[in-house]
Amino acid sequence: MDNQCQNCHQLITANFCSNCGQKKYKRIDRKYLMDELQYSIIHTNKGFFYSMKNILQNPGKTAREFIDGNRVNHYKPILLTFVLSGVFAFVSFKLIGLNSIMEAYYAKLNLSSDLVGQLMAFLTSYNSIIMLLLIPFFSLISQFTFRKWGQNYYEHIVMNAYIQAFYTAICILLLSPILYVYRNNLTTFIMVINISMFIYPIILVWFYKNFYKDKPLTSIIFKVFWLLTFIFIGYVVLMFLLTMAIRWFGFL
Repeated sequence: MDNQCQNCHQLITANFCSNCGQKKYKRIDRKYLMDELQYSIIHTNKGFFYSMKNILQNPGKTAREFIDGNRVNHYKPILLTFVLSGVFAFVSFKLIGLNSIMEAYYAKLNLSSDLVGQLMAFLTSYNSIIMLLLIPFFSLISQFTFRKWGQNYYEHIVMNAYIQAFYTAICILLLSPILYVYRNNLTTFIMVINISMFIYPIILVWFYKNFYKDKPLTSIIFKVFWLLTFIFIGYVVLMFLLTMAIRWFGFL
């Protein structure tokens, strides 16, 4: 019985069934539960920190390795993006007070009662969450832009998850401390946010250059230019649709 798979009834000659992958039978006892708990904690932490280290060093190379099949030590990229976006949202709202600061900024611009002002405050405050939710949309655009370079739509979802994970990690580690220091200085605070927007194109060029190592830098820059152009157009369309939805249904 111990050598027979309890799922597909094949003979097990190692620790896992060669037919279905189920682990060899072991009676559940104290040692079993302790081993499982230890494995779960160590494996999760190892995967998370291993992925974070590699992403911070070279997100493009890390994404390429994951897509090419080197996955056993990596934290799942989409789950990683969710975790980091949650951390950044917590830091932004609970520690920095981003939402209140942006409301004060648009009030200073006399847009506090204006529909566009309210919408801009909403989009700025929830930027990391919105970018996370828009990964499928970004992937459509990047897959179209890089359509002749080999990756399918679902691989572009993974690529954009890595891009978002790297960008969010940079925001947590570098941008958030600066914003926290200047949270009471509205002018400097907004200037830092505006400057940080220029980081994204640089990240994209660096990411795609390391993902497509055989492509010349000029081709990468050209592709990124069109990618950002398409994203900008999509963003304008999204702003228009959101404005109309808010006007019609009174969300804000």
